[in-house]
Amino acid sequence: KVEERGIAIPEVESFSAIPGKGVEARYNGSAILVANRKLLADKGIDASAAEGRITQLEEEGKTVVLVAMDGKVAGIIAVADTAKDFAAETVTWLKRQGRQVVMITGDNRRSAESIAQNLGIDRVLAEVLPEDKAAEIKRLQEQGHAVAMVGDGINDAPALVQSDVGIAIGSGTDVAIESGGVVLVKDDLRDVARTLELSCYTMRKIKQNLFWAFFYNAVGIPIAAGILYPFIGFLLNPIIAGAAMAFSSVSVVSNSLS
Repeated sequence: KVEERGIAIPEVESFSAIPGKGVEARYNGSAILVANRKLLADKGIDASAAEGRITQLEEEGKTVVLVAMDGKVAGIIAVADTAKDFAAETVTWLKRQGRQVVMITGDNRRSAESIAQNLGIDRVLAEVLPEDKAAEIKRLQEQGHAVAMVGDGINDAPALVQSDVGIAIGSGTDVAIESGGVVLVKDDLRDVARTLELSCYTMRKIKQNLFWAFFYNAVGIPIAAGILYPFIGFLLNPIIAGAAMAFSSVSVVSNSLS
């Protein structure tokens, strides 16, 4: 649009990004800072004149980015982060399974809590820097929780690795996908709940199979060895014993497929 209007854009003289906080550059002789309030405060830039407008936008669930030029606030950019399709439904589904849902985000607390309230999430960890997300996951683990982390961005990669189960969204970045232990091919958050349900179902089947295999062998092997012969004179025919052993394997496989 700028080029269509014939407006010349001078080259940026310098540029640097501060992860989780913003970017700074030198443009047309001026020091430009596009960042959150935390970085502006670190740079000693006073944003109190815009505090009322910032609060209003954050209460609307928007993330506020401030633009400063030569040490003074020059503008406000508000962006709204829309929740993924089926996010609220997935949260409800997970809570129905008895799981605690926690949102970890770098957004400001007002915006994060507004989105969390709409989704039905009770606990929010807001204003978490990318490098601190893994530490928050570790803190939850130290409290005795088994943590499954769902993420799709570069910033989520360390947390996905730290979690007990890292679930990466297939439409996310390559780094996140490589870091996740589980990759959801479709961009459908309902698959998170389905994945956990399938995992629990699989573990139940494993425990059932181990129990029945142990029980079957604990009873069958002594009988095949002739433990009953001294008492009632019963000996198990080797052919029948072999068939019974094969049946135990068939029963385990059949239970797994049911």
